[in-house]
Amino acid sequence: MSKSHKTRQNMSFLNSIFGNSDSSDSQKSNVNWIPLTNLAQLNDIESMSNVKPIVIFKHSTRCSISRMALKQFEREYDLDETVDAFFLDLIAHRDVSNEIANRFNVYHESPQLILIKDGKAVYDVSHSDIDAEALKNKI
Repeated sequence: MSKSHKTRQNMSFLNSIFGNSDSSDSQKSNVNWIPLTNLAQLNDIESMSNVKPIVIFKHSTRCSISRMALKQFEREYDLDETVDAFFLDLIAHRDVSNEIANRFNVYHESPQLILIKDGKAVYDVSHSDIDAEALKNKI
């Protein structure tokens, strides 16, 4: 799959969650999100993290705090060349969210940002502690 097709697919996915606004006030995401929608992807994430750090953003579509944390993170983010970023709608994919907590030994929170390196969670934060600059310092 070409990178441009993947990007369009990812944007279409996020537009279905957040809606699409053509208003000049709408902020574009700086993150090239990869949708995390099934348990099998967690095996891939573990393997991929041996080569390149992986970020998982767990988001609740029912929570305004989660939405604010996501928007702030997306505005500040500039790590697309450094990490692969996965986006989890934890309302739609609760099973994946639960398995992330089990597999990577992190306490479930929402919103939550988890950094995976060498198959292990090496950094996880939630709510107002989610910060792209802090993440950059952990990579």
